[in-house]
Amino acid sequence: MSLTASHFVPTPVDEVWRWHTRPGAVVRLTPPFMPMRPIRQARSLADGTTVFALPARQRWVAEHDPNGFREGHSFRDTVVNQPFRGATRWVHTHSFEDASGMGTRITDTIDTRVPGFLLARAVAYRQRQLIGDVEFLSSLPATRPLTVAVTGASGLVGTALSAQLTTAGHTVVPLTRGAETAAGARYWDVDAPAPDLLRGVDAVVHLAGESIMGRFTAEKKRRIEDSRVGPTKHLARLAADSGISTFISASGVGYYGTDAGGREHDEGDQRGAGFLAGVCERWEEASRAEGMRTVNVRTGLALSGAGGLLPLLKLSASTGLGARFGAGKFWMSWISLDDLTDIYIRALVDTSVEGPVNATAPNPVTNEEFSATLTSLLHRPDVVSIPRFAPAALLGRQGADELALADQRVIPSAALAAGARMRYPTLLSALAHELGREALVEPAVSGP
Repeated sequence: MSLTASHFVPTPVDEVWRWHTRPGAVVRLTPPFMPMRPIRQARSLADGTTVFALPARQRWVAEHDPNGFREGHSFRDTVVNQPFRGATRWVHTHSFEDASGMGTRITDTIDTRVPGFLLARAVAYRQRQLIGDVEFLSSLPATRPLTVAVTGASGLVGTALSAQLTTAGHTVVPLTRGAETAAGARYWDVDAPAPDLLRGVDAVVHLAGESIMGRFTAEKKRRIEDSRVGPTKHLARLAADSGISTFISASGVGYYGTDAGGREHDEGDQRGAGFLAGVCERWEEASRAEGMRTVNVRTGLALSGAGGLLPLLKLSASTGLGARFGAGKFWMSWISLDDLTDIYIRALVDTSVEGPVNATAPNPVTNEEFSATLTSLLHRPDVVSIPRFAPAALLGRQGADELALADQRVIPSAALAAGARMRYPTLLSALAHELGREALVEPAVSGP
């Protein structure tokens, strides 16, 4: 099977080429619905090697072919390791050309034995991802390259955000609580951070914290709170003392409580009731230090085909159960992963953004609507609902009420006021992107 597909990017060719040469480009372009994860990116498009992790500890090793390289115009990668070399005969040529001064035309030419429908889905994702990233960058205020310290950089959000920052020309310094395995990482003692931890850093993005998934036992709740409040307070104080002017900290729409679906809630609303609402309030308070601009990103249900809740809901829908809990009348405030990372980056570079910012799509849906949209996209029935007691069996009663069944109708007033343009404002568009159900931007030419 071969596939040739072209698309237009409204950015000069030298900028688009430079984007592809930077660390993080492979992460940004790897479809989340494919069973592969980049673990090493080629340092050179001319002759470097990119390695992906596959299931069962397999590896996909792609080498760049010097014969297919023309600086600013093209590069080519070929799979070189068995059994994938013989099974796929993969050769992918990436071509860039100036589109009459209006932008860049990129052409992907893939020769392989991989089925055509998988190729088209992967290329369609790459097309929209690149267009979305460069258009987003053009919407931001002008800024110099920043050095950004990021906690939780290896998590779902942190991985995507770090890659987006580096492709934009910024430098990411991961702050890790374990071994310093990532390039440029620094060890972070959460209770007593080293005085020089933030040396040379311009801004901090703080994402780390105990996962809220799991049964809400007394010990689990203690870990959720203790991993957020104390470490955030210490890190924010160090940042302020180090002369850092911008501190972006994660928070959640759990701030509005578990019964916030009766009307739309925005950043002007008060804290709701519930365990997570209290944690979010104390977490946000801990992030504030005098003399430093602080942004609290109150995140809704982040949709990614690579992790989080969406793969589980997709599995349920694929088996015919759907994604509806009981009658499904409670509200779900969701956001695509790309729109979430866009909000973090805008908060970093736009000094007018301060205080709480809801990271949700402008169109929240009921759980019933979510299930109907997901099952329709997957061409599965939406007849059987998941009993409401099922989440409680996994999360406990309080965990189910705070997480799976929380009724939250939240809108991103502050983000929209700051100029955010959502890439995926509707649930259908977000699910299609994350689950590989998009069409190519322009018709492809396929061959035998």
